[in-house]
Amino acid sequence: MMSNDELGNTFEAEIVGTERVTPSSRDEVRQITLRIDDPAFRYVEGQSVGVVVEGPHPFGNRYHLRRYAIANDRGMGEDGMVELSILVRRCFYIDEVSGERYPGIASNYLCDRSVGDRITLTGPYRSPFKAPSDPSSNLVMVGTGTGVAPFRGFIKRIYREKGAWQGKVRLFYGAKNGMDLLYMNDINGDLTNYLDEQTFQAFNGIAGRPLGDDTAGLERSLDENAGEIWDLLQESNTYLFLAGLKPVAGAFDKKMSQLAGSEQAWERVKAKISAEGRLSELLYS
Repeated sequence: MMSNDELGNTFEAEIVGTERVTPSSRDEVRQITLRIDDPAFRYVEGQSVGVVVEGPHPFGNRYHLRRYAIANDRGMGEDGMVELSILVRRCFYIDEVSGERYPGIASNYLCDRSVGDRITLTGPYRSPFKAPSDPSSNLVMVGTGTGVAPFRGFIKRIYREKGAWQGKVRLFYGAKNGMDLLYMNDINGDLTNYLDEQTFQAFNGIAGRPLGDDTAGLERSLDENAGEIWDLLQESNTYLFLAGLKPVAGAFDKKMSQLAGSEQAWERVKAKISAEGRLSELLYS
């Protein structure tokens, strides 16, 4: 562990695995596995870590820091060292004035790394997602893209630590196309492990058109399952979790407003859920 006045405590991590989990014809998403040989580093499901990219960077910044949700439950390598996985989509941005295309700093840095490379982490940071103490509670999780990463460890945790979860556990997520859903299933075994659980169901939606995005896929998933979602939200023991880019919340609010009869009616329902501590959000710009 190192200490830096600007970054706080930092940890060195070795990349022990990097695997592209979407086809070459689509946006690149990688699952990157990191190993940290430091007894001071510990994490629980749902937390995030910061990836530090040393500069100089635009505007004279010495460091660039980007947080990524930990996508697995707590794990150790065979040698007892801490291991964790993150999901990274290689991003590019278009300058609104010049129209030029620029690579995202952290995502391209990570996607270009190889096994054996060492990177710097900060954290771990607290997760807004906490499982309710009552295993009869219903859980409604909504997300898109790599934003669903925290749900993976979250779902694993409730079934491992809580045993047979009695409430309904529902995951709704969207993607551009069916192939983009590959990394959600973690080809080495992931949420598919829980499809046999009587209380767990996952619903995906794809955009359905060439220029559709993740949010369009989510809207389709919500459309197809709106009735069950609305019914669950009327129950006082239902907890709502939203994750991913901010359009996730917009798509969800839009669909719920239609079911509630108006935006104002949905806002009242949402405010009640939030006031009772049953709403958690992890949204990025």
